Amino acid sequence: MQRSFGQFALAGAIALFLGVFLVVPVATVIYVAFTEKGGGALTLVNFVDFARTDLFVRSFWNSVYVSAMTVVWASALALPLAYLTTRFEFRGAMLVQTLGFLPLVMPPFVGAVAMQLLFGRNGSVNLLLDEWFDIKIGFMEGLNGVIFLQAIHYFPFILVNLSAALRNIDRSMEEAAQNLGSHGLRLFRRIALPLAMPGFIAGASLVFVKVFDDVATPLLLNVKEMLAPQAYLRITSIGIDDPMGYVISVVLIGVAVATMWASVLVLKGKDYATTQRGGGGLARRKLKPRESALAYAVVILILALVLAPHVGLLLLSFATVWSYSPLPDGYTLAHYARVLGDSSVYIKNTLLYSSLAAGIDVVIGGAIAYLVLRTKLPGRQWLDWAASTALAVPGIVLGIGYLRAFYGVKMPDGTPLATLWIVIVLAIAIRRLPYALRAAYAALQQISVSLEEAAENLGATKARTVRRIVIPLMTGGLLAGFVTSFATAAVELSAVLILVQSNSDAPLAYGLYVLMQTPAGRGAGAALGVIAVIIVAVCMGLAQLVADRSQRARGLDI
Repeated sequence: MQRSFGQFALAGAIALFLGVFLVVPVATVIYVAFTEKGGGALTLVNFVDFARTDLFVRSFWNSVYVSAMTVVWASALALPLAYLTTRFEFRGAMLVQTLGFLPLVMPPFVGAVAMQLLFGRNGSVNLLLDEWFDIKIGFMEGLNGVIFLQAIHYFPFILVNLSAALRNIDRSMEEAAQNLGSHGLRLFRRIALPLAMPGFIAGASLVFVKVFDDVATPLLLNVKEMLAPQAYLRITSIGIDDPMGYVISVVLIGVAVATMWASVLVLKGKDYATTQRGGGGLARRKLKPRESALAYAVVILILALVLAPHVGLLLLSFATVWSYSPLPDGYTLAHYARVLGDSSVYIKNTLLYSSLAAGIDVVIGGAIAYLVLRTKLPGRQWLDWAASTALAVPGIVLGIGYLRAFYGVKMPDGTPLATLWIVIVLAIAIRRLPYALRAAYAALQQISVSLEEAAENLGATKARTVRRIVIPLMTGGLLAGFVTSFATAAVELSAVLILVQSNSDAPLAYGLYVLMQTPAGRGAGAALGVIAVIIVAVCMGLAQLVADRSQRARGLDI
C-alpha cells in the first residue's frame, strides 16, 4: 500500500507539472483561436478570417515551400555523404560524418548574418564571381536565402538517420541483387535507398517540422511573409488579445502533427526488416582512382559549404570592418571584450537557465522512465506520451501560450507570473524534456530488473533500492540527458523571444538575436555566437564522452 501510494503521488506530481506547464498553455492557445475576440462563444470565424487574408495564406504557402525545398536541398547534401561513407571503403569516413554533424552545433539564425557576408548580393562569393565572370547569384535573396541557410543547418538530421539505416541493411539483399545483374546507381536506387527509407523519412520529417516552425532565421534575413514569423509579429505588435496570433499557432501545431502522421503513413504496410542480426551492413567496395578523386571532390565541396557559416561567424567576430570585400579589412579582439563586459549577463543567464532546465528535465524524465518501465501503474504510458508531445509543439506556440495563460496570474507584489525569469526556465525545460526522457529511458532499459529484486530480497526498501542501485547505474544516461538538454536549451530562441521582458533577464540566444539586428552590433553578436557554439560543442563532446564511458563500464560489469 505504501509503495503504491508513493508511485501514485509521484505520477500525480508529474502529471500536474505537465498539465500546468504544457497542456494548459497549449490548450489556452487552441481555446483562444476558437473563441470570439474578448472571450465568448466558440466560433470558426477566426479561421475564416485567416483563410481570407492574403498575407496569411501567402505566408502559409511560403512556409510550406521553404520547408519542402529545404528537405530537397538537405537531402542533396546528405545523400552523397551518407552513400560514400557507408557504401565504399572511404578513408576519413568518420571525420566526414563528424564534420557533417557540426552544423547542428550552431543555431541557423546565428549564421544568418555570416552567410549574407559570404553569399549575399555583395558577399565574398558574389564579389569574386562578379570580378571573374561578371555574374552574381542570388544565394541569399528572399525565400531562397532561408532555404539555403536552413538546408545547410538541418541536413545532418537526414545524414545521421540515413547513414544508420544504410549500415543496418541486410548485406545478403544487396548480394542477391548483384547476382541478378544490378550494379552502381541502379543498385542504390532500387535496393539500398528503398530499404533505408525509414531513416530518410525520419530525418526528412524532422527537417520539415523544424524549418516550418523556425522564427528567428527568416526574421534575421528580413523575410516576414512566413507563418511562424507572422505569429511572432502579431503577438508582439498588436498584443496578446489578437486572435490571429493564436490561429497561426494552431496551424503550426496542426502542420507539425500532420507531418509526423504522414511520415508514419508513408511507411505503413511496408516491410523493411532484415534477416541478419544487426543487418550486416552494405558490402563496401574500393573506389577506382578516378572515382576516388570525384568522390573526394564532392565531399570537400559539400563540407566547405556546410562549414561556411562557422568560418564566416569566426571571421566576423574578429573583423573591424567587413563590407563590400571578400575578407574583413582588419581584425580585432574588441568584440570579445565587449561581449565579456557589457553582454556578460546573457552568458550568466544562459548558464543559470540551462542548468535549471536540464536539472528539471533529468529529474522528471528519470521519474517518468522509472514509472513506465518499473511499475504497473495504470495510465503510466500517458506520462511518456504527454512529455514526448513537446516535440510537436513549436516554441513560438509554447511562448504565446505561457504569455496568455500566466500573464493574468499575479504575484503578491502584483507582478504578472509570465514576466518572471523562472517562466523562461520552465518553458525551456518543457521544450527539452523529451531529450532527457529518451536518455533516461534508454539507460533504465539496459539495467536488469534482477538487480533490484536481489536488493529487495536482502531487505532493502524500494526507495533505498532506487537510491543505491537504480540511480547509480543510470548515472551515465542521466548525465548524457542533462548535457544534451543543457546544450540545446542554451540556444533556444523561439519560446524565449516571446517571454523575455527585459535585457537583464535575457539569455544568450536572445542577446544574439538583438545584437545581430544592427550593423553596429554584428561583431559583438558574432563573438557571442562563437561563445555559444563553443558551449554547445563542449556539451555535445561531454555527452558523447559520458555515453562512451558508461558503455565501457557496462561492458566491464558484464
